[in-house]
Amino acid sequence: RFIAKPCAISLGIQDSGPHRAQPNAILEKVFTSITKSPDGKRLEGLSKQLDWDVRKIQRWFRHRRNQDKPTTLTKFCESMWRFTFYLSIFFYGIRFLWTAPWFWDTRQCWYNYPFQPLTSRLYYYYILELAFYWSLMFSQFTDIKRKDFLIMFVHHLATIGLITFSYMNNMVRVGTLVLCLHDASDFLLEAAKLANYAKYQRLCDAFFMLFGVVFIVTRLGIYPFWILNTTLFESWELIGPYPSWWLFNGLLVTLQVLHIIWSYLIIRTASKALVRGKVSKDDRSDVESSSEEEDVTSNNTKGIFSTSSNGSNRLNGHMAGGQWTGE
Repeated sequence: RFIAKPCAISLGIQDSGPHRAQPNAILEKVFTSITKSPDGKRLEGLSKQLDWDVRKIQRWFRHRRNQDKPTTLTKFCESMWRFTFYLSIFFYGIRFLWTAPWFWDTRQCWYNYPFQPLTSRLYYYYILELAFYWSLMFSQFTDIKRKDFLIMFVHHLATIGLITFSYMNNMVRVGTLVLCLHDASDFLLEAAKLANYAKYQRLCDAFFMLFGVVFIVTRLGIYPFWILNTTLFESWELIGPYPSWWLFNGLLVTLQVLHIIWSYLIIRTASKALVRGKVSKDDRSDVESSSEEEDVTSNNTKGIFSTSSNGSNRLNGHMAGGQWTGE
């Protein structure tokens, strides 16, 4: 309210929503009570009832659907808040772990376990992360609706379970490694979304590609070969299996499955961007939008990447917000 909104306004982002549908009691009742996307048969019935052209009714429903979507300013403010937190907590974690012996030797996570001291810096690091993920869990029901709602819900549950479980069992050393590793790429995604909302498309593309590289390296490389290696094998070797060992590693493996899903989506998005970038070099103009898409605003566009007339790829802000909030 006091920081993100003035920044957005200074960048030229207006607090104006999409075109509002003209008031119509009959169509509003159908929209709220029956369907938001009527089929051909229902459109024909409404056309006869209202003496409207079918195309006009389709346009009304399109405007009515877009009317409920958040404005670019709202999405910018949400992304800026998350960018600020992710960036701050990542640098806090790096600064803290740089002097921690288990950051350089993961076997230190299990020496003298479970009799390991809980310092104040480690405690605050854990509590801040736990509070943030609890806030994400609850705000997910009121924030901008995402297409990966279910995946994110499972992710938040697994994360909160891991943080709480590791704290209760004094596995905070390896827990800090997991937290810092996950924070390494999140602020880059939010930075890409901020650049997209502000219409700095080249900067957006650069941040997104950097995010994709960091995400895949940390989640498919460092995480399994550094984190899972110490929790599955080094812990078994140094302290042996224990009852909670199975639950702890089960949650960590669940996160790895989600990492694989998100990595696939990121690679698919980047591939589409590269393919469309090559196609856009053709001198022919882009295909015009269909009638169903003709009035949709640029921040709620039809694909993962849209290609502008000058051939530059633009990351779709709506899809970026929906698919790539990996944490």
